[in-house]
Amino acid sequence: MPRSAPGFWQHRGVVAWSLFPLSLVFAFLAGLRRRLFALGWLKSERLPVPVIVVGNIAVGGSGKTPVALWLADQLRAAGHRPGIVSRGYGGSIEGVAGVPPGGDPARFGDEPVLMAAVSGCPVFVGRDRPAAGRALLAAHPDVDVLIADDGLQHYRLARDVELVVVDEATLGNRLRLPAGPLREGVGRLADATLIFAHGEFSPALLRAVRPVPVFSFKLAGAAFERVANRSEICLAADLCGRRIHAMAGIGRPERFFAQLESMGLVIERRPFADHHAFTPADVAVPDGDVLLMTEKDAVKCSPFAPADSWVWPVRAQLAPGAAELIVEKIDGPPIA
Repeated sequence: MPRSAPGFWQHRGVVAWSLFPLSLVFAFLAGLRRRLFALGWLKSERLPVPVIVVGNIAVGGSGKTPVALWLADQLRAAGHRPGIVSRGYGGSIEGVAGVPPGGDPARFGDEPVLMAAVSGCPVFVGRDRPAAGRALLAAHPDVDVLIADDGLQHYRLARDVELVVVDEATLGNRLRLPAGPLREGVGRLADATLIFAHGEFSPALLRAVRPVPVFSFKLAGAAFERVANRSEICLAADLCGRRIHAMAGIGRPERFFAQLESMGLVIERRPFADHHAFTPADVAVPDGDVLLMTEKDAVKCSPFAPADSWVWPVRAQLAPGAAELIVEKIDGPPIA
């Protein structure tokens, strides 16, 4: 579960059941809204290029941003020119805006700034996803496919492909908000185009998502990069024997910490809530100590990170076949 999530989301205890009536109201209203979009009573806007939504059904980090970056690479390799639209959570933008190189995470949000830096794609943010898509296409008319990051529940934007990223641990007690972490029920997964599994699925969850194809993925990196100079790298072996502090303000910080420990590093854990607004005090370490952080946190901390701070860039690695299915969905089957 995300570090910021209430503990009762993990179990169906007294607090969860006391909130269950509110969950029923939430589920009814969310289901009604989706049904009204399906019937056309609420209007979805279809943009002039295919739209691929990357999202999830639960609150908290499941790996959506790395999957969106992987998708951008795969689309480009297939000859497409992708663009990315995002809500810009944690930013202060009113309306719609493009994310410039080296944009301010406090203004545009940490994930859009990261995607703009890594993807090589134009990235636009805005609460109104169709408006963000229109603005991106107007500014970049060569873009021929849009990726909507964290857009599963934004039904005003019509979509051609739905990729749902699921970390089963974030599903918790399987109850809807506020009694549990779910935005939509597990049954919603059966309507997706593809499901990307971050970690193993239980047999019960595999049965629930059939017949939707499920592709497992993991997040992996090659080397640490100095925050102040990303061209300078080091390996885990270079850090062994040092006093190391590891911090993470992501959906599931324990995944990052466990990955570092699996490399043989002994770390002092510093977990923060997802999208935490870091201050210099948060990143302070004693002289001679090392600070490790995620790439998402590095975009916010680079102006004031200690000199011996290193980022661990990770990328999604997927089982073969997923990219081909996605491209076929938007381009049609290959010609024999």
